[in-house]
Amino acid sequence: MGAAWDLARRPAGSVRASVRPADEGQTGGELRSVLRVEGPPGTDAALLRVRRPGSGTVEVLVRVTGTRELPVTVRTVRTGPQDLVHADVQALGAGLATIAEPVRTEPHSVMVLPAPRPLGALPLPWRLRGLTGAHESRRPGDGGGLRDVHPFSAGDRLRRIDWRVTARRAPDLSELYVRRAYALADAVVVLVVDSRDDVGPDPATWGGMRPVRPEDATSLDVAREAAASVAQQLVAVGDRVGLDDLGARRRPVAPGGGRRQLARIVHSLALTRPEGEVRTRVRPPQLPSGALVVVFSTFLDDDAAQAAGSWRRSGHRVVAVDVLPRVRDTTLSDQERLALRLVSIERADRLAALTAAGVELVAWATGDPWVDLGQLARQSHRRPGVGAGR
Repeated sequence: MGAAWDLARRPAGSVRASVRPADEGQTGGELRSVLRVEGPPGTDAALLRVRRPGSGTVEVLVRVTGTRELPVTVRTVRTGPQDLVHADVQALGAGLATIAEPVRTEPHSVMVLPAPRPLGALPLPWRLRGLTGAHESRRPGDGGGLRDVHPFSAGDRLRRIDWRVTARRAPDLSELYVRRAYALADAVVVLVVDSRDDVGPDPATWGGMRPVRPEDATSLDVAREAAASVAQQLVAVGDRVGLDDLGARRRPVAPGGGRRQLARIVHSLALTRPEGEVRTRVRPPQLPSGALVVVFSTFLDDDAAQAAGSWRRSGHRVVAVDVLPRVRDTTLSDQERLALRLVSIERADRLAALTAAGVELVAWATGDPWVDLGQLARQSHRRPGVGAGR
């Protein structure tokens, strides 16, 4: 009689399950999703098996009466398009005496945006542009620091008269003296990301025959985070920021300012990825005159280095950000170690040639970018006649 009673109360039909993202635009670090389970009549509980490559598998038994939504959070170091968790759901009858057929959820992907990090002072281009901004230029105007004290002339404002200097130099008020200041201007910065390389810390995966571990951040993940951090800091002070990609033939993001421009740049960074066969550019992309160029690359070949050198010879200030992750060589064979040594020697010579050409180097993954960028910012301000722009 008990068996007949349990059979009569078994789940009438199959369970329905779906996984959807908790937020449309998620930030790197966590993947938040919602697992929705709809149990048929007669369902008392559900057995869930949630899995994601690189994060293991979790089994849990939950009570389900009708519909239930369960939050699922997975930590990740990757950015860009990412797959959410997959779940196998099996409905259980009253007293766990009967079970239904398991159901597997459909795969669903979400865009994970890079998470910017706070930075300190950043270097400025050699020339500042615009009629307003947060940086002190070298031309006379309003808003900046003291430039000089000059005799009153046509066009000077009365409120700028310095009565103390006037009383000291011309007690009879035969001549008035005014305080002149520097004008404020904004900087134009172009972020150039080299999306042709997406390598991990294990050199054995650089050839593409082995996949990168899901728990390892690739060079493109590092480049996205670095570019988003620099863009956030520059937009916050009112500078204009643009974005270009050396590995894709698409229209770049024109320099602009504001929160919408920052959101546009961060979303474009999340979409950057290697696209098909690598093509060699005949000439580097055209940039606005007087712009600061920040190149994010692994510099494993000559293309990014040649483009950075060309921009430096054209008069731009160029900062090369090395985004190669810290290499892990403990599991390499003797042949792989020899190949890594040759590649490292070529890369070191390439970076030394860039430094000799006037390109400033910052190591993001293997160094302290906050300190390096702060030193570059102080050097630009100390340079006489150049640091604050003209």
